[in-house]
Amino acid sequence: MKEFYDEERDELEELLQQYDNLRKGKAVSYLEEEAFEKLIEYFESQEQYIKAYQAVEIAIEQFPYSASFLIKKADLLMNKQRYQEALELLDQAYIFDKNHIDHFILKTEALLALDRQEEAVTLLNEALQHFEGEERIDLLFELADVYDDYEDFDKVFDCLKEILLQDPNNEEALYKICFWTDYTGRNAESIELHKKIIDESPYNELAWFNLGAAYQGIKLYEKAIDAYQYALAIDEKMDYAYRNIGDAYIRLRKYKDAIEYLEKVVELSKPEDVIYEAMGYCYEKMKNYAQARFYYRKAYHLNPEVSHLLYKIAYTYFQENKYEQCVKQLEVVLKMKQNKAEYHILMGQCKMLLGYTKEAIQYFTHVVRLKPKSSKGWEALIRCLYCVYYYEQALDQTEQALIMTGGRPIFLYFKALIHLALGKKKQALIYLEEALIQSPLQLKKILQVEPSILQHQQVADLILKYKKRKKGN
Repeated sequence: MKEFYDEERDELEELLQQYDNLRKGKAVSYLEEEAFEKLIEYFESQEQYIKAYQAVEIAIEQFPYSASFLIKKADLLMNKQRYQEALELLDQAYIFDKNHIDHFILKTEALLALDRQEEAVTLLNEALQHFEGEERIDLLFELADVYDDYEDFDKVFDCLKEILLQDPNNEEALYKICFWTDYTGRNAESIELHKKIIDESPYNELAWFNLGAAYQGIKLYEKAIDAYQYALAIDEKMDYAYRNIGDAYIRLRKYKDAIEYLEKVVELSKPEDVIYEAMGYCYEKMKNYAQARFYYRKAYHLNPEVSHLLYKIAYTYFQENKYEQCVKQLEVVLKMKQNKAEYHILMGQCKMLLGYTKEAIQYFTHVVRLKPKSSKGWEALIRCLYCVYYYEQALDQTEQALIMTGGRPIFLYFKALIHLALGKKKQALIYLEEALIQSPLQLKKILQVEPSILQHQQVADLILKYKKRKKGN
């Protein structure tokens, strides 16, 4: 092997000497085309582009009808952003060789650089009629890039699909079409395409993976998992298959299964905050809050700029009724991000449950200022005022909420509830009936705040009336 490389190096040195003599007008006055090609390739590999350009110029002097050297000169001109000159050379090269694929590829790049996408598309579509095999595939990839630049994303998908119909095992196309299937939403077509590929190549793990991704795109999670399992049977180290199975199990609310596959992702690839966060989410859903915190913290250590991970840790404390720990965590979060409404809502809820009513009201009021058109802040504020018997203030805020949120029915329920607390039963029933007409489903929110309203016979009768009416409909 060493002898081979030594021989090759000696050959190159001799060629460089011959070229230098030619350039200086010494004894050797002629080099073969192949020799020039080797020289140009060598200069480019050494990033000596000026020397490469000089060599091309001399080559063209000796071989003025060589399309290859004209195309190479155009390529070097494009590196200098001299696109118009490059196009002229490429047109000249086309006269000498109409079937040189680099002519079409370089001309496409030059047209794109000059913002002439439509001409690039026309050129490539014409070229596709004259090429087959690998060359046709190269042109289809080029056309896909043009459509991407042109933002005609469905046609990008079409090009990749055509490549795979011609070459079902083309890895580059298989990788790319997975992304574009998701982006364009053409999952049904992708399913049919990859089934066809699998029929021909049952051990193509990328085709199985893409089939799973397409099923996942239309929420057929069980079928997606089956397809990913086949991919893993062929390549047990395909970490993205484990990742996607984990996601599919989360969607199916099978959190224990999801954790099993997410753990495999951690084994096979570099630690990622999103994987640890997903594992934390699973444990949170399983009500294992200590483990949830463990993984949220691991995620936070990898990405300490992300405040929502600390918020999730705080929320696990809230779920365990550990309100003081929740407050401490939220204090850190609010230093990082002061204008997140949900952070203030959770802090307000903690303060309220700890008996710090005035502070709770302040936090809820801040949410209302941050997002005056969102009902969440208003609901939290009114609920707080109601629970501490500030009925008049609660009523004022309800009126304001109705104006700011465009008359959301939930605030009619609150008006009914507050009027009932104030002893104004007749008005309460009017507002309750109006709310039931507009949104019967939101009644449950008010029953969570004050289930005792059902002890009022007229209220219970009115609710029953609308339940019967709903059943009748």
